[in-house]
Amino acid sequence: MSKPTEFKGETALITGAAAGIGKACVRAFLARGATVVGADINSAVRRLSRDKRFKGVVCDVGDEAAISEAVRQTTRAFGGLDMLVLNAGIFMGSRRLDAMPLDDWRRIMRINVEGNLVFLREAYRALKKARPYGRVVILGSQRATVIAEGSAAYCTSKAAAIQLARMAALEWAKDGIRVNVVNPGRVCDTATFTAAVLRERAAKYGMTVAQYKRDNLLGVETSSRAVAEFIAALCGPAFAQTTGAQFPIDGGHERVI
Repeated sequence: MSKPTEFKGETALITGAAAGIGKACVRAFLARGATVVGADINSAVRRLSRDKRFKGVVCDVGDEAAISEAVRQTTRAFGGLDMLVLNAGIFMGSRRLDAMPLDDWRRIMRINVEGNLVFLREAYRALKKARPYGRVVILGSQRATVIAEGSAAYCTSKAAAIQLARMAALEWAKDGIRVNVVNPGRVCDTATFTAAVLRERAAKYGMTVAQYKRDNLLGVETSSRAVAEFIAALCGPAFAQTTGAQFPIDGGHERVI
């Protein structure tokens, strides 16, 4: 059970906040008493919440200067930064390696990997000052280990993001900064899974859309809210002694186990 004052006096910066998991994270952290900055390339992020503890910032995570400005606005508006959730990412259409345009590869790496690096670098000083400690959660994916044909760029980018998180956990432990990874499984209430995409994917595996959403050992549909609630819990005191860890939220997908 979340506590409405668990993060009172603390500030969280969440990327990809306009929809899906990021939007759910904004709600989860506000519900626990945090002040929250939501960053997204979509200007709708500015209207995401009327709560006075929320500030929406337009930010292209592929733009180094924009990332620096987002962190600066966060610390200026709320006096510091305690928690950083790196959720923003893209998945482009399927491309086999023998037909991979280099521009597509570079764009995915710029957003899913380099953007995380710049956010970590720019937020480091503020996170180091956080009391009792700074916290970072990076969104990985089961695709970092469970690969699928046509998704080389995405799978590689998520594997790289996880290694980046592990390095940050190693290098920043002496500063009291905890860095962990959440690896969601198939989260179908996000922008990636349009109705057309769901029908296409389900048909590929000979399933109905409902079966596809629950294709895991527990037979559950993993929601953005479920992932967000776990991310918020991971930033709480129950995980105060955990860093460099990876947590799957996928219903125990059979290919993972």
